[in-house]
Amino acid sequence: MAALEAGAGLGAPPEAGALAARRGSGRLALAAFARSRQARIGAGVIAGIAAFCFLGPFFYHTNQVTVELGSGTLPPGGGHPLGTDASGYDVLGRLMLGGQSSLELGFGVSLATTVVGTLYGAIAGLAGGFVDAVMMRVVDTFLAIPSLVLLLILVNLFTPNLWIIIALLTMLSWLATSRLVRGEVLSLRTREFVQAARMMGGRRSRIMFRHMVPNAIGVIVVNATFTIADAILTYSALSFLGLGLPPPHADWGTMLSNGLNYLFDGYWWLVYPPAIILIITVVAFNLIGDAIRDSLDVRLQRP
Repeated sequence: MAALEAGAGLGAPPEAGALAARRGSGRLALAAFARSRQARIGAGVIAGIAAFCFLGPFFYHTNQVTVELGSGTLPPGGGHPLGTDASGYDVLGRLMLGGQSSLELGFGVSLATTVVGTLYGAIAGLAGGFVDAVMMRVVDTFLAIPSLVLLLILVNLFTPNLWIIIALLTMLSWLATSRLVRGEVLSLRTREFVQAARMMGGRRSRIMFRHMVPNAIGVIVVNATFTIADAILTYSALSFLGLGLPPPHADWGTMLSNGLNYLFDGYWWLVYPPAIILIITVVAFNLIGDAIRDSLDVRLQRP
């Protein structure tokens, strides 16, 4: 029986062996990620911030739509744990509302960037030759344009809403992803299992989605994690410059921009809470990205 099993193993198709190897490597990477202290800290912080932003309004009810004229800027206390702003909005409730748009935009940009950049880079790397050269020159042309200047021009051309801003940030973010994926594909296309798939008559689409993309998933996931933090920071910078979502929408960048006007008057609660939660969120995503990168390093994996 053992001999039969051994013979069956020897006669198994190469794809089955590659799939088993990827599953084993994936289990080792998950185990390494679970052991990482910074991964646990980052994931816990992000889970806490997401619960604060999306579940908090169900328990802490505030009016974030109607401007309460005459109420003034109130310090923390008296039913407002973090005070109110110049429009009478509760700052704690405003943090929750602003976090919703910031997190939704960050994940939306990361998802769109990953899909577009992965497909573009994989096609360029797999095609090679003239097609690869032309596609990469297109990327280099867009990368040569200052991204912030281009983004400011585009934001002024369109009426800003969440989907428009996600689309605009995706236009600037997929370029780096495509270069990373293309580099991985160029390295993978010379491997034996890819050459074997070609010799067996595998279509290019099958090779790309069956072999190239799964084996480049490490680079893709790590880049996607960092893209979330970059998108949140870029969105906050746009909002700080007054190019964010129009009222009554809220975001942390707009809260910072409005609060700086009152900082020297002693209204610290208008600046420090959004600045602190923004920094914590970006650092947490970076911790998760670093942990994923370390867990995918075979030198740090152990059974």
